[in-house]
Amino acid sequence: MTQKTLLRALAGETLPTPPIWMMRQAGRYLPEYRATRAQAGDFLSLCYNSHLAAEVTLQPIRRYRFDAAILFADILLLPQALGADLWFETGEGPRLSTITTMGGVQALKSKDDIHEKLGPIYETVRILARELPKETALIGFAGAPWTVATYMIAGRGSKDQGAAHALKAADRATFSALIDVITEATIEYLSMQVLAGAEVVKLFDSWAGSLKGQDFTDFAVQPAARIIQALKARHPGLPVIAFPREAGEGYIGFAAATGADCVAIDNSVSPEWAAEKVQVSGCVQGNLAPEHMVTGGEALVRETKRVVQAFKNGPHIFNLGHGITPDANPDNVTLMIETVRAG
Repeated sequence: MTQKTLLRALAGETLPTPPIWMMRQAGRYLPEYRATRAQAGDFLSLCYNSHLAAEVTLQPIRRYRFDAAILFADILLLPQALGADLWFETGEGPRLSTITTMGGVQALKSKDDIHEKLGPIYETVRILARELPKETALIGFAGAPWTVATYMIAGRGSKDQGAAHALKAADRATFSALIDVITEATIEYLSMQVLAGAEVVKLFDSWAGSLKGQDFTDFAVQPAARIIQALKARHPGLPVIAFPREAGEGYIGFAAATGADCVAIDNSVSPEWAAEKVQVSGCVQGNLAPEHMVTGGEALVRETKRVVQAFKNGPHIFNLGHGITPDANPDNVTLMIETVRAG
């Protein structure tokens, strides 16, 4: 049996101490990350420089000895590989050329033509597979189709995903075609990450919470199920973590509906609710509020213990409810880890 605690939890084992990693654990809150990013020149150059991307992936492992490393990349590299223009505006985030017509969808590259652009990402995975400590699991990832589509349609992130909802309502055929293209490309992208050495993959559906009713089934559940089914057929035994952020009641049954081995939950639901409603079906990941990494103190210790306590009777991966923020204090991460591991 594997000794990597993350893989043991994903296999359904209840452990005395949950494995720990953090979303965005390689990031701007760490001075060593900022130094490496400056060396790379800009964010996209960092993503596509395999050695520097591997370096920033390893930095939080060296500092904190997390139980897993997650590939340093960005969910928008896939739309770029499909043919969308991608750039980052300083202080404002990513920008993409927009796709809002069937012609635009049909002009995208095929799923088999994405790998040349993404080759450096696979090389980053290969470097990490060689260099990570033997006890540290390696997680690959991609954005889920709905979330990626919201950026491709609007050309940027938005709080309400209004442009994507508008296209979905006005031209469901075009919207569905775009989802299909992203879904098929995501299968190829994640499969190549696994072949390069990723032991786990995670699907980030950051905007799943804005899908309601049948739309949640059609565009959050079904694409995830297609991706997971295809990956498990190609890579038997591959564990998959799904993160339909802010899904609320949609978290219930999500693992069964998609085939995911673990459901990551955000901090808009309580750990006690998630233990009763979600963990009953298998492994959960989460869900300390990220602001505790900024404020620290007794509240951090108390809430960390609360999460551990809530999930102690089933398989659990300790994580934040979303990514750590740039204003977080690295010392608070140390305090969180010490609290979890102290039992």
